[in-house]
Amino acid sequence: MSTRVAYEKKDHVARVTLDRPAVLNAMDLRMHEELAEVWDDVEADDDVRVAVLTGAGDRAFSVGQDLRERARLSAAGAPPTTFGSRGQPGWPRLTERFGMSKPVIARVHGYALGGGFELALACDIVVASTQAVFALPEVRLGLVPGAGGAFRLARQLPLKTAMGHLLTGRRLTADRALHLGLVNDVVPAAELDACVAGWTDDLVRAAPLSVRAIKEAVHRSLDMPIEQAFTTPYTWETRRMHSDDAQEGPRAFNEKREPVWRGS
Repeated sequence: MSTRVAYEKKDHVARVTLDRPAVLNAMDLRMHEELAEVWDDVEADDDVRVAVLTGAGDRAFSVGQDLRERARLSAAGAPPTTFGSRGQPGWPRLTERFGMSKPVIARVHGYALGGGFELALACDIVVASTQAVFALPEVRLGLVPGAGGAFRLARQLPLKTAMGHLLTGRRLTADRALHLGLVNDVVPAAELDACVAGWTDDLVRAAPLSVRAIKEAVHRSLDMPIEQAFTTPYTWETRRMHSDDAQEGPRAFNEKREPVWRGS
């Protein structure tokens, strides 16, 4: 039975909750192991079309790595950490699941610091409360943002803006993150669940193979010349193109009814 992560599935939506509110949802090795099992299931279950990742309690999404555990491991002679988590429990973690085909929404309330911010950066859509706070404070701790923060922030922000935050650990308010394009919506805490539901409803309404095909094509083509992007074969696009759903969409439009997606 999971003790670090709460996981439930309903109406095509998987809800994943980092469940250590007493320590602001800090992530220890046990949590990473449980999360790996959850992400495996999300990807494998064809009934799941979108996942929502959030943190338990009213103070934090996650403050990242459990530094108390890290200090104990270091004292016991464990090797130091660096970029990536290969060889560690829970690998590949969400931040390194580059082939994850289903969309993941980060529901952020309170602190999203260090690895917590890196999780949000790895999600496809971020919905934040007005009380959300983002930062990568590793530089103040003699560490580096090893779960992709150094790489993703520099890709998702103008370089000098990203460097300013990476090199100082300065915090971002929710409104500032929205202005910079790091989050999709910022709403009062009381409206956070309704806002997330609006996104999940839209994603569930969309054709699941189209969603997966688009996500794969976008991520794989980001660093390609556009001519190459057009001619590159994409696994999920091949499946979508030859699927029943590719015919069902136009057919339902012509018959003036809602499409019934089979995902095949």
